[in-house]
Amino acid sequence: MLLAADVGNTNVVFALFDSDGTGGFTSRARWRIATDPRRTGDEYAVWLLQLLTIEGVAREDIKQIIYASVVPRADHNLTVLSQKYFGLTPIKAGEGKAAWKFEIDVDQPSSLGADRALNILAAHKKYGGDLIVIDFGTATKFEAIDFNGTYKGGSIAPGINLSLDALVGKTAKLPRIAIRAPESASVIGRNTEDQMLIGVFWGYVAMMEGVVAKMKSEIGRPAKVVATGGLAILFDDATDIFDEVDSELTIDGLAILAQQAAG
Repeated sequence: MLLAADVGNTNVVFALFDSDGTGGFTSRARWRIATDPRRTGDEYAVWLLQLLTIEGVAREDIKQIIYASVVPRADHNLTVLSQKYFGLTPIKAGEGKAAWKFEIDVDQPSSLGADRALNILAAHKKYGGDLIVIDFGTATKFEAIDFNGTYKGGSIAPGINLSLDALVGKTAKLPRIAIRAPESASVIGRNTEDQMLIGVFWGYVAMMEGVVAKMKSEIGRPAKVVATGGLAILFDDATDIFDEVDSELTIDGLAILAQQAAG
């Protein structure tokens, strides 16, 4: 079995994969915990081992561990978790035998974050052709991938929750609201909370559609749009630009990378 961990700025996603008998993996279970760089390997173990037990999996069943991280302070604690409780040295995405094997055609290839690289790898493997991947996380990332799997570049925007936090944090009287799809398609709100929700939500949809339209124009060929990340489903009914919504794209990229590393 493979245990994979994707350490994001907001959450850590752990995923359990069964071997499919051909060197690949099939998804079995996924769990999410808030990212806290201070969380020790022991604390991870208390939480994770209970979940494995519920799933009917013994720690000895785990034969390989791989992780990706955009939070460097968390790396040591994941290594402690792997070595102390599973007796395994984890593979870190993007390093050693798990190095990226696709071309990164940008000015600073080393600056590409592991989460973005995993999305590029998985999207090309799963969907093929020219692609635009949008990852809705703490930040919203737009990636352009050509039909050869080459990363051509992209853009980064504040995530919708960051935008909302900035709006509330920098004003004295605006209330804190939860982000959701507005109940009405109208963009003329009748009260302050509705007006905030309309401005943030539909403003974000307009930004997203505008960026995708410009990216498609620059690519110059038909490009499939793949949406991922925890908030992708929030926008699925509000726009028709998504060809695929794949909330598991990043973690699936870890399984693909583990298979490549083992080969």
